[in-house]
Amino acid sequence: MMETTKPKVWINNQIVPWKEAHVPILSHGLSRGSAIFEAFGIHEDPEGTAAFRMDMHLERLMQTAKLLGMQLKYSTKEIADAVATLASVNKSGRGLVKIMAYWGEEAIINLVLRSKLDVAIFTIPASEELSLDQAKPISVCFSRWRKLHPETVPVEAKACANYLNGYLIRKDANDRGFDIGVVVGTDGFVAEGSIESMFIVKDGILKTPCLGRILKSVTRNSILHLAKDEGIAVEETSLQKDDIYSADEIFTCHTGIKISPVKLFEDRELAAPGPVTARLSQIMDDVLTFKNKKYSHWFQKLCLAGI
Repeated sequence: MMETTKPKVWINNQIVPWKEAHVPILSHGLSRGSAIFEAFGIHEDPEGTAAFRMDMHLERLMQTAKLLGMQLKYSTKEIADAVATLASVNKSGRGLVKIMAYWGEEAIINLVLRSKLDVAIFTIPASEELSLDQAKPISVCFSRWRKLHPETVPVEAKACANYLNGYLIRKDANDRGFDIGVVVGTDGFVAEGSIESMFIVKDGILKTPCLGRILKSVTRNSILHLAKDEGIAVEETSLQKDDIYSADEIFTCHTGIKISPVKLFEDRELAAPGPVTARLSQIMDDVLTFKNKKYSHWFQKLCLAGI
C-alpha cells in the first residue's frame, strides 16, 4: 500500500494516521515479546461490511490475556465498538481486522509489568500480499521442529512470542521447497502448522487434533460446526504421523484462507480437493458470501453500505 492510501488506525481510543501507529523500540511488547493479538476477516454483502465471528475472536483475545496474567485497557464491547467505528472511518470492504494488545511503555530491565495493555486496531484491505480466499492446493511436509509444550507456555494463547516457533516451522518447510510445515508435539502426536489447523479425511470421517496442545482456532471451530450440521462424521482425536501418510484427503485452515486442500504431503500426491474437502469448501464459501443464511449469526455488522 502507498503511504497516502493506508487506512487510519485506532490506538487507545484515538484514530491516527497509519504512520503514527508506533511504539518505542524498547517497549515491553517489542523488546520482551509480550504482545498478544487477534485477526479476523471482514466481508461485504449488499447491506454493508460485517466481521466474521468477531465475538468469538474477542473472547479468545481476553482469554489469551487471562492465560498470560494480563489485563487490557478496554472491554470486549469497547473493542467491538472501536472496530465498527474504524471500519466506518476507513470505509472498509473485504479484508482483515488485526488487533494488537501490548505494553507500549519502555522496559529496559523489568520483566513483569502491572499496568493494563494498550490496544491498537487495524483494518487491512484485501490485497495480493494477504492472498485472502485464494485457496489453491498446497504442498506440506513434517517440520524438523517440535510444537511448544503446553507446560512451557500456554499454547492456546495467541501471543506474538509463540509465533517464533511458527516462523521456524514455515522457514524449514520453505527451505525444503514446501508451502507449509506441520509439527509433531513433544508427545509424539501431530499438532498444527505455523498458523494452520490440520484436518484429514479417512474413510469418510473428518479428523483433527484435539485441543489442549494447539491453538483454539475459530476457523477450525467453524469447520467442525459445518461438518456436523452437514452430517459428516467428525472426530477430534490424537493423530500420529502414520495417520497423515495414510489419509484419503488432507487440508489446512486459517483465518485468511478457510480451507486449503493439500496436493502433496512429503512425496505423496493426493486429490486436491477430495470430495469431503470440496464439499466443505463450497459450504464455507456460501457462508462467507452470505448465500447460506443459516449462519448469519456468525457475522457482526460493522458499517452499512454507502456509509
